[in-house]
Amino acid sequence: MVDWDRVDTVLLDMDGTLLDLRFDNFFWREHVPGEFARVNDLSLAEACEVLFPRMIELRGTLDWYCVEFWTRELGLDIVAMKHALRQRIAVREGAEPFLDAVRGSGRSQVLVTNAHERTLDIKVAQTGIGAYFERLVSAHAYGTPKETADFWCRLTEDIAIDPARSLFIDDSEAVLDAAVAFGFAQVLGVSRPDSGLPPAPHPRLSNVDSFADLMPIPGLRRA
Repeated sequence: MVDWDRVDTVLLDMDGTLLDLRFDNFFWREHVPGEFARVNDLSLAEACEVLFPRMIELRGTLDWYCVEFWTRELGLDIVAMKHALRQRIAVREGAEPFLDAVRGSGRSQVLVTNAHERTLDIKVAQTGIGAYFERLVSAHAYGTPKETADFWCRLTEDIAIDPARSLFIDDSEAVLDAAVAFGFAQVLGVSRPDSGLPPAPHPRLSNVDSFADLMPIPGLRRA
């Protein structure tokens, strides 16, 4: 599945890849509509009719991932709401042993996420996953999401990464397509990002369900 002899750097997405997307799906599909309904004296159905078309319209843009944008848009303190529910944030099964194995192999690891820095801070503080990485990169620092070529240009200018000798794992097909178009030689899609839903493999890409399928990881061969 992975040609480890051709991998110097492992890049990993956060939500749906390292962390269970069940938290985010609950937060945006249930909790936010419920709070929006309460604050605006709407029924839940009415709140969903207002919110979901707007979310669909912005999908794939940086605003879609921006807690500050949604705070302004909805009149809700999105960061405080996430912090209050932080106990629901969970690492996907097998993610930490995989991260430990990559680190033990001598390869570098970079977390690349579309999540806003304030969301990243909450999730790293809750899970401790930041300790495994040389860098934690939010797309907001570059002003463009991972779905764009500009993100990957900015990333490779900022960090010494050779796409031809990197492995990238993400749960978003649009993001993976952008990485492939930029020149990443090895990408994997996460087929079951939400543990509460059945697998949904990416039809055009190689998929992984369990991190255990990527191990053991041989040591890095240095020239």
